[in-house]
Amino acid sequence: MTVRLERFRWWHVDEVLPIEADLFGAEQWSAAMFWNELANGHFYLVVTGDDGTVLGYAGLAAAPPDEAWVQYVAVRRDAQRRGVGRLLLEALLAEADRLGARSVLLEVAADNAPAQRLYATYDFEPIGVRRGYYQPSNTDALVMRRSAGCER
Repeated sequence: MTVRLERFRWWHVDEVLPIEADLFGAEQWSAAMFWNELANGHFYLVVTGDDGTVLGYAGLAAAPPDEAWVQYVAVRRDAQRRGVGRLLLEALLAEADRLGARSVLLEVAADNAPAQRLYATYDFEPIGVRRGYYQPSNTDALVMRRSAGCER
């Protein structure tokens, strides 16, 4: 499978919404939420397959002066475990480095062990829990941080 990494643009919003619905159900982001992220200039990427369809997407928000937050990493079910998530995460971390972030933070569902393992391979460590963060499921979020100087 050949993939292409590119900037997330407005025309990708309609294509990611069905992926959102499949992966996140009632907790999915709306089109307006994606539009807001793009309008605020956050760094969002998509990975497309051979036929140009979106396989995954991810976003990063800078928090000056020296933090960045991974806003999102999502991979379509039939593209999972093929390196798409790693490609997206590595691109986000490269952007955080470019921006001079001394730490990168993220929230991940406490029951999402595969994502937590991925983040741990990139030196993210748990630093806290946000109780009932994901709604309406009331699922806790694990807050993870990666400090500057961690390199892969």
